[in-house]
Amino acid sequence: MINMTVVTISSKFQVVIPKQIRENMELRPKEKMVIIEKQGTIHLVPVENIKKLRGFLKDMSSKNMREEHDRFD
Repeated sequence: MINMTVVTISSKFQVVIPKQIRENMELRPKEKMVIIEKQGTIHLVPVENIKKLRGFLKDMSSKNMREEHDRFD
């Protein structure tokens, strides 16, 4: 789902993330974000807290992983 809202850049170059987006993305004060500028578009990407990532690989299988010597150059 795309959520588009117009915001204003303050005199200190700050932007407020609208409440609806903050709630949808469960953003919290002091949360870190990476800012990426690409071809005139700004992307804000939340930095995942390492505690949130705990266990995200638990069901991952390494069965089909290739050895380095099997990879193509």
